[in-house]
Amino acid sequence: MTTEIPQFKNGQSLRQIRADFPLLTRQINVQGGNTPVPLVYLDNAATSQKPETVISIETRYYETTNANVHRALHTLGEQATEEFEHARERVRSFIGATKPSEIIFTRNTTESINLVAQSWGGKNVKAGDEIILSEMEHHSNIIPWQLLAERTGCILKFIPFTEQGTLNLDAFRTLITDRTVLTAIIHVSNVFGTENNVSAIISEAHKRNIPVLVDGAQSIPHIPIDVQKLDCDFFTFSGHKMYGPMGIGVLYGKENLLETMPPFMGGGEMIRSVKLSGSTWNDLPWKFEAGTPNVPGALGLAEAIKYIENLGIEEIKSYESLLTEYTLAKFQNLEDVILYGPGKHRTGVFSFTHPFIHPHDMAQFLDRSGIAIRAGHHCAQPLMRKLHVSSTSRASIAFYNTAEEIDFLIDKIQAAGEYFNHGI
Repeated sequence: MTTEIPQFKNGQSLRQIRADFPLLTRQINVQGGNTPVPLVYLDNAATSQKPETVISIETRYYETTNANVHRALHTLGEQATEEFEHARERVRSFIGATKPSEIIFTRNTTESINLVAQSWGGKNVKAGDEIILSEMEHHSNIIPWQLLAERTGCILKFIPFTEQGTLNLDAFRTLITDRTVLTAIIHVSNVFGTENNVSAIISEAHKRNIPVLVDGAQSIPHIPIDVQKLDCDFFTFSGHKMYGPMGIGVLYGKENLLETMPPFMGGGEMIRSVKLSGSTWNDLPWKFEAGTPNVPGALGLAEAIKYIENLGIEEIKSYESLLTEYTLAKFQNLEDVILYGPGKHRTGVFSFTHPFIHPHDMAQFLDRSGIAIRAGHHCAQPLMRKLHVSSTSRASIAFYNTAEEIDFLIDKIQAAGEYFNHGI
């Protein structure tokens, strides 16, 4: 792996790609350290780094185009509106949606799921209805449905995961009843890295006309997404996990479903007519985009998509698959370390524990060498309870990571074991 050179669509080398990301060149002044150390960024499941083109397009917007969208007839307003709607079209094309009106800009995956839970759920779910989730969901795909259950009296049911960190699809089939009204499922686990077979889940649910929401926050940066082929009814994701800005997210929904849903929030932009006696709503997608939107965030997301497309999402998947296999093999050589998740059908998320090192201590030890990983419950406390742990350490890769960085990570995990075991 150390000698393999990934082939990306635009012909860039890995070294050239890394040069596109300013933060990857940073030297870390860690607490207690005498000299700065190079950053090894392995916390991509939490948020990804941003290429210079994404950073600069937001600056350019504020310097040259800053105006509110859909409101003004002056040149800046029209230009801002044109660029904003072009960003929507770029998102549509990237995920294979049929129309731009099926693309709703939100703040993040969490807001997208809450929009569906409050709008679609508030209109369609009643006491005794059942919603199927899974035991490996992120909190953002649990709590909105719990709140809906408190309001309506609906029942939440959960697909169990196996010891290998995969979903039990046979159990899913037994959970479906005549009262099931929705399935909401994570595409890629942010703890296990498991790529769930959402196509099978969607197919099974649609046999009974049950709509399916897919949480794509962890899948969209790493694997090709085509919502038409998936045939999902809703798909959600965040810009910041796919090399775009924070504060911008997307809800894709099938037009026929979005048309029947009431607004999520009230205010400007989402209205057609306002009278003191009542109001009527705007067309899609603006019905769900109340208030001034995050215009530079949308432009940054579109630029991030352009960057991904220039590299090639298939090429990204191919390289990351190689790096994932390499990392899995390296973890097998570590004594005592427990690595969670399946050996195949997974992305580059590596959650692990050490029998005598708390995950927080592991993360701080690695940080002294400039290695950035995550430690905690990863917003997946039900999953952690089933594993009988309070937290794990988690390293997660992106296409700009290298085999040399993985070697360094493994060496430092081993050094942490020696240090905490023997006090060396």
